[in-house]
Amino acid sequence: MAEFLDLEAQDGVRMPWNVIPGTKQEATSCVVPVSAIYTPIRHFPEMPILPYSPLRCRTCRSILNPFCIVDFAAKIWICPFCFQRNHFPPHYSSISVENLPAELFPQYTTIEYETPGEKASIPPVFMFVVDTCIIEEEMGFLKSALSQAIELLPENSLVGLITFGTFVNVHELGFGQIPKTYVFKGSKDVSKEQLLEQMSFFVQKPKPSTGVIAGARDGLSSESIARFLLPASDCEFTLNSILEELQKDPWAVPADQRATRCTSTALSIAASLLGACVPGSGARIMAFIGGPATEGPAAIVSKYLSEPIRSHKDLDKDSVPHYHKSVKFYEALSKQLVHQGHVLDLFACALDQVGIAEIKTAVERTGGLVVLAESFGHSVFKDSLKRVFQSGDYDLGLSSNGIFEINCSKDIKVQGIVGPCASLEKKSPLCSDTLVGQGGTSAWKMCGLDKSTCLCLFFDIVRKETPDATAQSTSNQFYFQFMTYYQSSSGQMRFRVTTLSRRWVAGPGSIQDLVAGFDQEAAAIVMARQVSFKMETEAEFDPIRWLDKALINLCSRFGDYQKETPSSFSLSPRLSIFPQFMFHLRRSQFVQVFNNSPDETAYFRMILNRENVANSVVMIQPSLISYSFHSGPEPALLDVAAIAADRILLLDSFFTVVIFHGSTIAQWRKAGYHNQPEHQAFAQLLRAPHDDADSIIKERFPVPRLVVCDQHGSQARFLLAKLNPSATYNSEASVPGGDIIFTDDVSFEVFLDHLQRLVVQ
Repeated sequence: MAEFLDLEAQDGVRMPWNVIPGTKQEATSCVVPVSAIYTPIRHFPEMPILPYSPLRCRTCRSILNPFCIVDFAAKIWICPFCFQRNHFPPHYSSISVENLPAELFPQYTTIEYETPGEKASIPPVFMFVVDTCIIEEEMGFLKSALSQAIELLPENSLVGLITFGTFVNVHELGFGQIPKTYVFKGSKDVSKEQLLEQMSFFVQKPKPSTGVIAGARDGLSSESIARFLLPASDCEFTLNSILEELQKDPWAVPADQRATRCTSTALSIAASLLGACVPGSGARIMAFIGGPATEGPAAIVSKYLSEPIRSHKDLDKDSVPHYHKSVKFYEALSKQLVHQGHVLDLFACALDQVGIAEIKTAVERTGGLVVLAESFGHSVFKDSLKRVFQSGDYDLGLSSNGIFEINCSKDIKVQGIVGPCASLEKKSPLCSDTLVGQGGTSAWKMCGLDKSTCLCLFFDIVRKETPDATAQSTSNQFYFQFMTYYQSSSGQMRFRVTTLSRRWVAGPGSIQDLVAGFDQEAAAIVMARQVSFKMETEAEFDPIRWLDKALINLCSRFGDYQKETPSSFSLSPRLSIFPQFMFHLRRSQFVQVFNNSPDETAYFRMILNRENVANSVVMIQPSLISYSFHSGPEPALLDVAAIAADRILLLDSFFTVVIFHGSTIAQWRKAGYHNQPEHQAFAQLLRAPHDDADSIIKERFPVPRLVVCDQHGSQARFLLAKLNPSATYNSEASVPGGDIIFTDDVSFEVFLDHLQRLVVQ
């Protein structure tokens, strides 16, 4: 495992197969796809930043890298992708074996270029879109969170404010004398032209007769833009006074109806306003939504409470009157935002669903952040919002306007990416006929990206026949190059290049090599992203069956066994944890939608699709640490047998962190022993899991929910739901002080037993 972590620390890449199957046939029989999980702008303290432009191959446009063959005498380099011979330009004339430019150093396979003087002309822009159809108490929480956020905004950033309920109010922050707003009807979709006309953009400067209206360069005066988007330092007072006076939506709501909330109209107006004023800049629409949309072009439910909000069952039966229309609306909005280069961030805080399942495409394609909480007063929301603007150790490193491109050896084609990006539809010989996620292209737009954004790339091996032994020994490397052009949080334009080389094998005897390079954590995450993508896009798809079939095929190809004798089955240590990951993935919230709303499922999948391997593994198979008097903190098996009366358990499942006190510990705590000076050791035991939980919470986004509970208490369900049910209500007597789980789910032992029997058939 350690060597895969080292590769990730050098290039930000994890691949299930670090030795790649060399032919199409081999790749298919390997079950887990040839793929890579890549963090485009991961922070590397050691990485050099070069103050000049990169050198490109004249045929395939790939960048000079350590895998190029260089002839120092003739000043020529040979591209490893297309074998084109390129001449070095004059300013490279002094290079030699002793005097290498940084991009040829063997350890700098990931490097960044920063062209001096290329700085973004427009500072970052934040457009707050605030829901006012919420109860007074929630309104209070939201106002205080927003005023804190405004204090944390970068000084030079531009800010705008839109509030919405039955109507959409666009606040003119630049008009300081009295609060002034433009009001739009929530039920009517407004085009960009109507919007500019009605907001009197063409009073001083007449509208140009032709062409697209785009910012101060094309058709708008900078004074008219400054009415709605002001530097944070100039409008802090105005913003705070508007927020202080902000009232709950004044329109009365009949007892049998929901509030009239026109979310889609407000988001559409925000997108059009930013598209007209600051196109191509790093702008973010930050939407704060407190309930379901009931009005406008993309309502998710009608106003009448007699109609329930769609559930997974309704989606399966296709009895969802509003769903398809709304999804279509948000797909069009996501295209508009991607074209403008703007990001949609979603903060949804309500006990009811707000429509994340519909808005998902717009947030995911633009690389937006998403936070789901029960209330605007909840720490999950408040702390996550602070983290967005926080600078220092745990800042997110929000960057914008990214373009991600890929280049690879000619025997590999790209199927697509599952992750927060949008296809730029750049057709090239690299594109495979099989599409996965955002496919059919070799370049993608990433409107918003941060230090932890992760893409999962799927590849196709196109070579049909096994090459002969001589060819295999001379050119047995596949090359990949990932290029990310983006605007860093400081506003500087950067270009990051990662070049990888991986050995391929084919023919008899290749199994040992494939197993030696198998990264089971990365493989589990690729399967998880693939299964959730299939569940969303393929009708009648059975995820459990698909995962089981994949696991059986993988074990029968790579396991050691004698036919028809299950007890003889064994797996190499490289594969031994993979069945366990699959067992937990089958039970996880990504596959089991029972007891989750479509919004929650969409939220979990959006986070899974943007997080790195380490975090995603915790979502599928949570980590469990046990604390007791007998030993220090130690990892425990994710099993009901880990529960004991004299233990404290700390469960980290990414979205929730649970501190669980065994029954004896809970009794002692209630008796107040930890406050007595002679029981210092007990006080320390109680404090230790809280300190560890704090350090987990501090570096994670979205901030997880902390649950502190006792054995046999109602909140203990947060832990019990994740444990392997090795002791249930109908098994033999459990250990005294332990626990049982009331479930009919099979335990991991039974699952493994069935797996072995099916594999050896």
